[in-house]
Amino acid sequence: MLTSNRKTKEKVFFIGIGALTILIFIPLFHIIATVLIKGFPVIAERGTKFLTGTLSEGGIGPAIAGTFILTFLSALLGLPVAFLVGVYAYEYPKSTLGQWTKTLLQIMIEFPTILVGVFVMQVVAVPMGTYSALAGALALAIILTPYVAVYTHEALREIPSTYREAGFSLGLTRAKVVFRILAPMAKRGILTGVLIGMAKVAGETAPLLFTAGGLYESYPSSITKPVGAVPLLIYQLVQSPNPVDHATAWGASLVLLAIFLGIFIPIRLSLKEVRL
Repeated sequence: MLTSNRKTKEKVFFIGIGALTILIFIPLFHIIATVLIKGFPVIAERGTKFLTGTLSEGGIGPAIAGTFILTFLSALLGLPVAFLVGVYAYEYPKSTLGQWTKTLLQIMIEFPTILVGVFVMQVVAVPMGTYSALAGALALAIILTPYVAVYTHEALREIPSTYREAGFSLGLTRAKVVFRILAPMAKRGILTGVLIGMAKVAGETAPLLFTAGGLYESYPSSITKPVGAVPLLIYQLVQSPNPVDHATAWGASLVLLAIFLGIFIPIRLSLKEVRL
């Protein structure tokens, strides 16, 4: 009797967990389905012109180019700093600076991104006298940094200490142990943080309102001049009362979704789990 009751409770528990798991994914699938249903007809109707033309031509080409430029520049500025910060937090966890670093990283993850945009506007855009891709990329780099740093720190922590001790026993310096032994072994977790951070900044809108400016009638020509971005364009289009602009926004949303999935999924699946 007791065994029967226990099995019944286990079945109820697993059914409940399964139902809750499905409920968690329903909003995600609903978002993807809605964007596909509303965005695909727009792209199919306008063809390649939608992906390469300017806004007046019914396209979002400059915005797509701007998104890639901003994402690349933010990664170029933020990834090296984020990786080194994560390594420092791992190597000196008990030091005052190390403890403050971990605390500040957690704060930065939850920090309102629009305030980051305001800050960069004051220190970069205002002195330059113009919006620019450089200012937008710097704002996105600040947002990217804590995600990559935290994932780097956690990935290094998962490596057994025996590997670290073995490196020291061979006479390797602290830097060589970290960068030649531990970092390669933790690459799966580190790259996951990089992907999450880049996905985060690729879809950011708030910080770009005060830094990038927007450029949709011509392609970007310099990082010191205004630049557009797909999420920023979507934000501007949905405020228009024109149904044509709304249709363009749905098409742009599908492009943004494709950019995210096209980068994240293949790389994520290609990362083989390191067996320790």
